[in-house]
Amino acid sequence: MSAGELACTYAALILHDDGIPITAEKIATVVKSANVSVESYWPSLFAKLLEKRSVEDLILSVGSGGGGAAVAVAAPAAGAAAAGGGAPAPAVEEKKEEPKEESDDDMGFSLFD
Repeated sequence: MSAGELACTYAALILHDDGIPITAEKIATVVKSANVSVESYWPSLFAKLLEKRSVEDLILSVGSGGGGAAVAVAAPAAGAAAAGGGAPAPAVEEKKEEPKEESDDDMGFSLFD
């Protein structure tokens, strides 16, 4: 993450926490008051993003990206529970068998023979 991106992120969080509408000008003002120089496009990108999505949605979805199979298994169960009203089935975890290590006894010789 670049310094400009990080500075605009913190500026947007500060504005949101104070209940101030988040605009490109206000983000730029907060960043400038912190004596951080950023590229001119960062404040406008953050302002455009936050016009479409709320800060709460972004904060709550931080850890939800990436999951792969676990998300694919849990999502249909949650959708079925919401539609049918039944309790969701617990996710089944597959246990992977680890290969057993060979010992010196199995090889027919040892260090002191």
